[in-house]
Amino acid sequence: MNDSLKSAFVAIVGAPNVGKSSLLNTMMGRKIAIVSQKPQTTRTRITGILTEKETQLVFFDTPGLLNPRSRLDEYMVQSVNESVSGVDACLLVAEAGQELPDPVRELIRGFQPSGTPVILALNKIDLLPDKSVLMAQIAELSGLYSFRAVVPVSAKTHSGVRSLVDEFKRIAVPGPHFFDDDALTDQPERILAAEIIREKMLRLLNREVPHGVAVYVERMSVRKNGSGIEDISATIYCEKTSHKGIIIGKNGSMLKKIGTYAREDMEKFFGCKINLKLWVKVKEDWRNSQSALRSFGYDASDFSK
Repeated sequence: MNDSLKSAFVAIVGAPNVGKSSLLNTMMGRKIAIVSQKPQTTRTRITGILTEKETQLVFFDTPGLLNPRSRLDEYMVQSVNESVSGVDACLLVAEAGQELPDPVRELIRGFQPSGTPVILALNKIDLLPDKSVLMAQIAELSGLYSFRAVVPVSAKTHSGVRSLVDEFKRIAVPGPHFFDDDALTDQPERILAAEIIREKMLRLLNREVPHGVAVYVERMSVRKNGSGIEDISATIYCEKTSHKGIIIGKNGSMLKKIGTYAREDMEKFFGCKINLKLWVKVKEDWRNSQSALRSFGYDASDFSK
């Protein structure tokens, strides 16, 4: 083993809509996690792998912390807790100039017994006209925990992001790289394809619809005729018949738009031509169904019945 190699596993945590996924994508230098202006975009633990020379940083982008109101919400909170357990460090993302919600303060209190190295990133500083507010916020939050560093950043303008990466490189410990140096994520292609489709719905649909949808990729296969085209078939599940109509749109216009935007992103990510086919089905109250959550790839085994 190369004695100069170092690595660190880092959980990215924080409230919904503070820019965790955007920050991960900026650190990675390319899009790994889906993003939108709507809260609770991330549902699963997305892994981003950043290797710079001898140091490999493995980031877990977790769902936003919230008070759970469904079994899906319980799964997401469970995902955050599991991500924090056993990592080398945490990246706590908060929004510059905004109060920390109670679930995040509770998470910080949970850091105390283990003394987990935590770096606090205050994101969206580009939206803060009065920078004196930032200094007051840093002083207040520094009293909650002994952070290794507090780094003001902007995922949008990339300000401070290089300093953030360098802080984690200093935390990395001697040891092997757990992934190939050219790896970007450990997520299966089916999961990535489903997330890309869901992102387009988050951006295009009414506020109440996207959080009631799940995407299941039925098939992914490369044509054997040498064309290099990959056929992807996916089903969008929604909770209400009225939502199905909204997703499909008049004469199928909305579904076509979702498919077109998703296909364009998939072709960039997978580096090949994509033939994408989408279907829409109704599965009522799937967010509270243990069997449905499991079939859609969420580990619901520990939920109470």
